[in-house]
Order: sequence, then C-alpha cells, then structure tokens
Amino acid sequence: MKSQEFKMPIFGVGPIYVITCLILTIAGIWLHLNGYIYQGNMIKGKIFFIIVGIFMILLGIYLWVQAVIVQKINKKVTEKKLITTGVYSIVRNPVYSAFTIIFTGILLFTANYILLILPFAFWAFLTILMKNTEEKWLKNEFGEEYKIYLKQVNRVIPRIRRK
Repeated sequence: MKSQEFKMPIFGVGPIYVITCLILTIAGIWLHLNGYIYQGNMIKGKIFFIIVGIFMILLGIYLWVQAVIVQKINKKVTEKKLITTGVYSIVRNPVYSAFTIIFTGILLFTANYILLILPFAFWAFLTILMKNTEEKWLKNEFGEEYKIYLKQVNRVIPRIRRK
C-alpha cells in the first residue's frame, strides 16, 4: 500500500501554514493600528479581549510544548510512528492548532471584532492544506490505523473524547 510518491517532509505543511497565518496576523494588526479597520473597535470590554488573548496565547504555548517537546514529535516522525496519545488524543494537529490559537490570542489584543474573521480563514486554510497533503500521506503510511484516528479526533479544534 505504501507508495514512493507519498513522502511526507519532516515539517509537513507547517512552514507554509505558520508563515501565511503570521503574515495575515501582522497585516490585520497593521491595518488596525493604522486606522484602516476602525469599524470593529471595542471601546468597552477591551480588557476582556486582552485577558482572553493572554489565555489563548498561554494555551497555544502549552499545546506546542506538549506536542513538540513532551510527545517528541520530530523523533516520532523520523521513526515513522503515529502518535495518538497525550495531546494527540484531543487534537490531530496540536502544533498547527497551537499557532492558530496563539495568532488568535494576538489578534484579540486589538479588541477589534472584525479581525476575528482571520481565525476562520486560518482554520479553512489549514483544512484545505491538511486534506490535500498530510492526511493523504498519513493514510498511505498508516492505513486503517490512521482512518480510525481520523474519526475519533478533530483536525484543529481540541476536544476531549468520551470513553
């Protein structure tokens, strides 16, 4: 079943996704700070946005640390092992989820609700990237084991599974 045409690079689509989302986040903040997106400014409740933003950044950092350092993702990828435990039991792509959550948290500091369309763009972009690249590679590499995992765990949004 394994084919030579499906070779997953060690970093997957990560660099493409993260750099694109970073550029969009910076552009959104720049547009906000320079007055191009002023309609969505929240004058009241700005502190709430900041507190939620801090929480999201911390959550994103936690997810990243769990995925990369605790689960040793780079080692597992080079060993061609599918990780389905730890943080990978609540989200299939915790590294990408971490960056999505961090960038969303950063956007919240602007307290501009119009910029909150960007996390939906991040999610859609990641969904398209994953379906057309990594998920194909992983199905090819791990077969039925990965197909079962697909059904049990969300792609981007962490969710605790019921046993």
